[in-house]
Amino acid sequence: MSYQAPEQFAGVTVDCKANLYFNGKVVSHALTQADGSRKTLGLIYPGSFKFNTGAPEKMEIIAGSCRVRIAGAGDWIGFSAGTWFDVPGNSFFEIEVAEGIAEYVCSFC
Repeated sequence: MSYQAPEQFAGVTVDCKANLYFNGKVVSHALTQADGSRKTLGLIYPGSFKFNTGAPEKMEIIAGSCRVRIAGAGDWIGFSAGTWFDVPGNSFFEIEVAEGIAEYVCSFC
């Protein structure tokens, strides 16, 4: 199965105000597509962070790398540019960036 990370989104509405988490170490902008689906585009600076989910999420890593542990279960798994992971709704994930910046697109399912 082949996967191509998105390079751009056409016909969207973007919220100009950034979402800042963990003292600005995670920054995202929300966008709404023409069909009403929502995404966020963001940057994760070095550190370890925990996020709770309401709806299921798909996290696509666009640049950089990170490691993730979903709902505290199992081992940490590494993800690099061009890969993704899914997080169940009403759950959480831990994400760690060791160096550089990880860029992502988060889709809410």
